[in-house]
Amino acid sequence: SPQVQPFLPQWLAEPRRVQKRIRDNLCPLRDVPGIHPRLLRKLQMNGIDSFFPVQAEVIPAILQSAAHGYLLGRAGYRPRDICVSAPTGSGKTLSFVIPIVQVLLDRVVCHVRALAVLPTKELAQQVSKVFNVYTDGTGLKVVLITGQKSFAKEQEMLVQKKVTGYCSLADIVVATPGRLTDHINQTPGFSLAQLRFLVVDEADRMIDDMHQNCLNQIVKAAFQGENHSGSSMLFQRTKPGPLTAASSCSPQIPLQKLLFSATLTQDPEKLQQLDLFQPRLFTSVYSEKNRDGTETEQNTSNKYTLPERLSQCYVPCDLNSKPLILLYFMLKMRFTRVLCFTNSREASHRLFLLVQAFGGVTVAEFSSRLTPNERKRTMKEFEQGKIQLLISTDATARGIDVKGVNYVINYDAPQFIRTYVHRVGRTARAGEAGVAFSLVLRIQERRFLRMLRDAGIQDIQKHPVKGNSLKPLVQQYEGALCKLEKTVK
Repeated sequence: SPQVQPFLPQWLAEPRRVQKRIRDNLCPLRDVPGIHPRLLRKLQMNGIDSFFPVQAEVIPAILQSAAHGYLLGRAGYRPRDICVSAPTGSGKTLSFVIPIVQVLLDRVVCHVRALAVLPTKELAQQVSKVFNVYTDGTGLKVVLITGQKSFAKEQEMLVQKKVTGYCSLADIVVATPGRLTDHINQTPGFSLAQLRFLVVDEADRMIDDMHQNCLNQIVKAAFQGENHSGSSMLFQRTKPGPLTAASSCSPQIPLQKLLFSATLTQDPEKLQQLDLFQPRLFTSVYSEKNRDGTETEQNTSNKYTLPERLSQCYVPCDLNSKPLILLYFMLKMRFTRVLCFTNSREASHRLFLLVQAFGGVTVAEFSSRLTPNERKRTMKEFEQGKIQLLISTDATARGIDVKGVNYVINYDAPQFIRTYVHRVGRTARAGEAGVAFSLVLRIQERRFLRMLRDAGIQDIQKHPVKGNSLKPLVQQYEGALCKLEKTVK
């Protein structure tokens, strides 16, 4: 029987393509229409004089969808939801921060109107930092809820109880899923009934089963009447449906979803769960200029986009030589600012102890073993160049913007293409160059290469390291192993 082609909804099949070559396609700030002068000044004060391609496309799209203030969409229509699939380091955060802050600039009463949900504390902190920079001096309040403060303290930051009822202390909330769900269920007066923007960053990970429930709860809370919180029923929101006389008699705040991801799933069923409204998809792909000036779209079937100035290599090796190869890169090849990934906390910790015992390399580990403050300090020292090798797990490093990573080393080959894309995307950010090395056991080699090939990633070079170059390290390495066995005991 003929193979059935999966049917892609038109918005997925025909996305708006965004230039991927960041450096060649920077767009001067003043070329993006409609940005508030106050925000333009802020951008310039922060050393930003041009937008990345993703920002130049997405910012106007969000602003346009709120052209008539946040109460109504255009001509009373609901604004369309927006999905953005672009590589790590292409500037996704600013592309939602700027338009959201701008749309909320003229709000009078404080209500939670924008909510950004992120899978990890580090990412949430990063995003709230950016929101804080651009809301500074505007009177808009940004509240970060990730469980780093006590629940009661967070409640105090979110709502205030007055004689007349509760009032919100936050215009913009940046949160991790677990903590957010707790507040939706347990914090009196915490209301999402006025929510206008729901930003889901790292969306593919948030759609995974773990967090789906959280998204459902947000939407449910957003569509609940406000009768129980004592505020007026004027803006009673109804689930989207046909416009009727009844449904159009009072202005309704539309809820617009903005999804961002480096690996936005191609799976329409998954996206279906998000109940998107006439979504628009922005995605960045290469377009190659031909000699005659026309453009060819390159392999549009590529599901994943990698940073443009990233070189990828893999090193076939066996289990025993893996640590030696890492030490050889650090000590003999003098790699600096290396982010090294393992597949588990235990592996990270053990490798860290081993490199430490060997000596000669400033090394740190970055895992869920550390307190948030220790992680912050480690990050800072890495960015300042005081730490040359940072050994991390995937969970900890996902989405983190680490300044100046020169090399990513996959000490353990990743099992999934998505993990690979996220790891190697920690270098070559914002148009800089970077190199990714993967140490691949010979028995994994075929599967690893096939995984990349299936994802349309072809430009990976084989980079063997000869046994002779490792010999000089062996004696000291065995010494380090003995030292380690003793400490472990």
